[in-house]
Amino acid sequence: MGSCRFNALSGHGIDTSVLRPVAAQPPTPQAREEATVLERARAGEAEARDELVRRYLPDVYRTAARVLGDRDLAEDAAQDAMVNALAGLARFRGDSTFRTWLLRIAINAARTVGRRNGRRREVALSLVENQPARQPDPARQAERASDAELLDRALSELPTKQRLAVALRVQQGLSYGEIAGALQCSEGAARVNYHLGVKRLRELLR
Repeated sequence: MGSCRFNALSGHGIDTSVLRPVAAQPPTPQAREEATVLERARAGEAEARDELVRRYLPDVYRTAARVLGDRDLAEDAAQDAMVNALAGLARFRGDSTFRTWLLRIAINAARTVGRRNGRRREVALSLVENQPARQPDPARQAERASDAELLDRALSELPTKQRLAVALRVQQGLSYGEIAGALQCSEGAARVNYHLGVKRLRELLR
């Protein structure tokens, strides 16, 4: 199952491409450039801070949305998370990637917003739309939308940590180590939550 092919799902006519994790990328010149931006932001450079917001706000929003299941609340949580992260850049010591550190802040911010708004149960938001550069034909779009809705309903039935582990692995391509950092658990627990989540999804989609 490590390849995350989801053969059991494809047997039900579901487009499983939305469930395949994005392959982790090796260090690149862009990663080194990103580290430079981070250092400039730590030094208080406004342009560098704006660049961090531009790069990471979509991931922060998607993570908050997966926790809260509400677009408006997710926007509030994403804004809170970015403000908190930028204000606390000195606390980032590099023990994890900056992205992992930021997503952990996003999860905590989303939970805080949820409690503040009286939400007692975390639910899933529809899989975040990432429209391709070229639009598929209308029939294919409708099919993919139907698949996404079906998968979303199944995801909403998962326990929070399983749901987040699956979403972070599949949607955002995080490694198990990065998921562990974001969820503040061991790497082993991250793997278990992911695989249990996938197993439960298969059962729900039968």
